[in-house]
Amino acid sequence: MDRRFLEENIINLKGIGEKTAKLFEKCGVFTCEDLLTYYPRAYDTFDTPLAVCDLKSGLVCACKLTIVGNIARRHVRKLSIVAFEAADQTGKVKITYFNAPYLASSLKPGTTYIFRGMVQKKGSFFTMDQPKMYKSEEYAALMGTMQPRYPLVKGLTNNAVIKAVNQAIMNVGAIEEFVPDDILKRLELISFSDAVREIHFPQNSEKLEKARRRLAYNEFLLFVLKLRLLKQNSDEIINTFPMDESSEADALLDRLPYKLTNAQISAWNDIKNDLGSKHVMNRLIQGDVGSGKTIVALLTLLTCAANGYQGALMAPTEVLAAQHYESFKEIIENYEIKSLRPVLLTGALTAKEKREAYRLISEGEANCIIGTNALIQEKVNYKNLAVVVTDEQHRFGVRQREALAGKGENTHVLAMSATPIPRTLAIILYGDLHISIINELPGGRLPIKNCVVGTDYRPKAYKFIQNQIEAGRQAYVICPMIEEGELDGVENVMDYTEKLRSNLPQSINVEMLHGKMKPAQKDAIMDSFARKEIDVLVSTTVIEVGINVPNATVMMIENAERFGLSQLHQLRGRVGRGEHQSYCIFLNTSESKDAIQRLDIMNKSNDGFKIAEEDLRQRGPGDLFGVRQSGELGFKVGDIYHDADLVKESAMDADRILAMDPDLLLPQHRVMKQILAPKSANFFDFTTL
Repeated sequence: MDRRFLEENIINLKGIGEKTAKLFEKCGVFTCEDLLTYYPRAYDTFDTPLAVCDLKSGLVCACKLTIVGNIARRHVRKLSIVAFEAADQTGKVKITYFNAPYLASSLKPGTTYIFRGMVQKKGSFFTMDQPKMYKSEEYAALMGTMQPRYPLVKGLTNNAVIKAVNQAIMNVGAIEEFVPDDILKRLELISFSDAVREIHFPQNSEKLEKARRRLAYNEFLLFVLKLRLLKQNSDEIINTFPMDESSEADALLDRLPYKLTNAQISAWNDIKNDLGSKHVMNRLIQGDVGSGKTIVALLTLLTCAANGYQGALMAPTEVLAAQHYESFKEIIENYEIKSLRPVLLTGALTAKEKREAYRLISEGEANCIIGTNALIQEKVNYKNLAVVVTDEQHRFGVRQREALAGKGENTHVLAMSATPIPRTLAIILYGDLHISIINELPGGRLPIKNCVVGTDYRPKAYKFIQNQIEAGRQAYVICPMIEEGELDGVENVMDYTEKLRSNLPQSINVEMLHGKMKPAQKDAIMDSFARKEIDVLVSTTVIEVGINVPNATVMMIENAERFGLSQLHQLRGRVGRGEHQSYCIFLNTSESKDAIQRLDIMNKSNDGFKIAEEDLRQRGPGDLFGVRQSGELGFKVGDIYHDADLVKESAMDADRILAMDPDLLLPQHRVMKQILAPKSANFFDFTTL
């Protein structure tokens, strides 16, 4: 394979002009390499159509039906609804389309189509919302195949992506291997080239799983190798910022209206020992949602400032950074802390505000810098940066952490994560860090009340949300998808927002939030929610790492069976942060016994670490290309729970490779070294890990 084919701009592919290339760019696709790793988010499997009497609630089914009766059209607020009944000899199905008014005139009673979509049972009858319609000959051509469904932006069609990927696969040809043959044989992994082809165009589900497994191993091996190489370079770095314990930190602990938990004290002792040791600190604080990691971070930065140095805290969103800043300022004022002088630095600041922040930082007047990625921009010059804290570690890459630490010399690093990964996996996945675990919650918090319900509970859930809002509270509703059409039978934010507006009084303000919005727009919406200007926030999992809104007491998660347990726990952690009783409603749209058993774990436990262990034990293949089940550490294909065996194998293989060839200089490791090179443009760029 000639690497020039991989590095070729996609505009050179047949059928891709400037306009289409710009649409691909919005998806992060610039080269053939990017295109080959732009994996499908789902696959459509076209099975034999079922009779109405054989339909099963909670599953995507195809059914050959004839439209009967009238086609009704109505409006509810801004929502256009077209509804009708369709039947075969064994029964009827009620079919509904939203925001598709043209169907009222194009569909005729007596015509027959194959309808394919999510089936739900309401009382004694079946329903389908937004099913796809096919003529019999169209559906027959698709039967027995697996058709890829890609994440799209407006203007980019699924067929355009399919054609482009097909061309890229043909042009690139065989992809050079970097995994040693003995590993491929031992783990029974297919070739790299076969894996890329089958991940896009699988012949069947068995070959799809083999492709996914091979690509997952690639991700894990390269990730662990990168961490091992980092650890080799950092373990022996001498501590040039030795720090004594701070009397101000001790005084703050004495004056706080609560006592630290034993787990918090243990983590704080680990940090103090690191700061005063011979070598630099590289530590991860892994704590459950609401376990009190922030006060430990503040104590760390206070100790740093009291010793005459600067510290920085990097958060994943501007709203979260601003929240940390206001929280720190409040504690400083309330407890008269003299040595800690914070400044906020985010992209939302005006040019004048940024210049002033740069000045305070470079001159050392500010010794606690709180912000986002803005902290690692070239214009930011620190006077004596000694400690770097990253909040929500799994949202930042190894590169980002290195970049911030690189703003100082031999800087101490403290990473924090609320993702309760089982310790056996955390030791591997955070291999360049020592780990402290905070596995206790502060006293005085009311446990969240959970319930797992079916779709027939929706009206009661809406009424419950209404009652909570009328009592002065707020609510989140989570949908897996952003817009209609991404996956059949899965709730999406755009339609659901309108649906909820039509089911709740007009006095209740319902707004939406999703990942395709610009960062400033997302931050503005989250800020409005925090200021109680929004009553119900309909969102994707973008709020998984969000802000602290103590007034939000309801979390309702649609299609809950499509998420991993640890992600459900993260989402649930958005509520239960204030004095009021909080509730989490898991809406299960599947009749699968596995789904019911998994969600029952959430129903019975609020302990993130227990849930993570259960997730690891129970995780099956799931819908790994529909809704991301875990998403930890930014892996595109690998799932650390489902693929726990591969994570462990990759760690052992990485250790064997580096024991034999520490600098990857042997001929068989040439491609591996090239991929791991800092500026290498390749399939596995670690800037996102």
